[in-house]
Amino acid sequence: MACFMYFVSDPIATTVLGGLSALSFSVGFALRRREKHSVRCSAYGSPGGVLDTSMAGF
Repeated sequence: MACFMYFVSDPIATTVLGGLSALSFSVGFALRRREKHSVRCSAYGSPGGVLDTSMAGF
């Protein structure tokens, strides 16, 4: 998605998309760690939560 946006749009939009994804991953990781999940579980579960949330409209 980011590569497609880079070629279709300008690099600023790609940077914003990457920043939002990184922010979502960080928040998801922190919330899972706060719920006493292991580091491994948090690292694997955070991208799944980001993808689940981003695909909710489809």
